Amino acid sequence: MTTSFRRKAAAVAFAVLGLTLAGGGIAVAQPAAKAPEAVQPAARGTNSQPPVSAESARLSRAALKSNVSTLAATATIVVVNANGTKARGTGTVIKYGTGQYEVQFGFIVTSGVYVATIGRGDACCVPPAGEVSVAPRLSTPNGVFVQTRNSAGTPADLPFHLVVHTS
Repeated sequence: MTTSFRRKAAAVAFAVLGLTLAGGGIAVAQPAAKAPEAVQPAARGTNSQPPVSAESARLSRAALKSNVSTLAATATIVVVNANGTKARGTGTVIKYGTGQYEVQFGFIVTSGVYVATIGRGDACCVPPAGEVSVAPRLSTPNGVFVQTRNSAGTPADLPFHLVVHTS
């Protein structure tokens, strides 16, 4: 009991520290018990996820085969540049369109918690203002969908930090 509590407390403290250091906008998503089968509803008109490409499905299967995790809890961090390249961290990044990214991991993340913030990949400067949203990637159990927008709500390519915690 106390070991489980310590793991959860450490994970929460780690996520808070990461967000504090990263700065910028904050978004948190707790996925539902079962991922929806259809495209997610659009709040601003462009919130739906693009279809999963054949390349994305291939990369997802390869990542799951290469890293079978037996850990009870995992916290993973990835920092992504605005152009969709990975600055540092764990995971594979796929850029679909303006402000649309998919980050894939070597383990299943559907029951995890996703925390993202706008943040630069280098040690310079304050990140641009904007918004970031995260959701489980439809039809990809080891993927997270990330959408970035400018402060006016228009899709924009912005750098971000992503923390994924699974238990």
